[in-house]
Amino acid sequence: MLLSLVDMTLVGGLLVMVMFSGYENFVSQLDISAGKEKLNWLGKMDATSLKNKVAASIVAISSIHLLRVFMDAKNVPDNKLMWYVIIHLTFVLSAFVMGYLDRLTRHNH
Repeated sequence: MLLSLVDMTLVGGLLVMVMFSGYENFVSQLDISAGKEKLNWLGKMDATSLKNKVAASIVAISSIHLLRVFMDAKNVPDNKLMWYVIIHLTFVLSAFVMGYLDRLTRHNH
């Protein structure tokens, strides 16, 4: 139950981050200077940093799901467990490669 709550919270945070950042990057700048409380990442996140944050969130969500599967490993067939791990490692490797490529492109400019 607790892992489901953490999973839903991570997915909800991912959706909010994508909605606000997508609106600000592709539609219009948000006027947030009037209020005292604001999200500190608004206005500072470009498409590349948004992509990295989304990848990190997907890895976190996959980690929670994999933990849930491992907690019930007795009832999960070994080949299915292997595929869960392979898919999770694919997410981790993809996020790492995207971060590395972002670092290379920012270093060259």
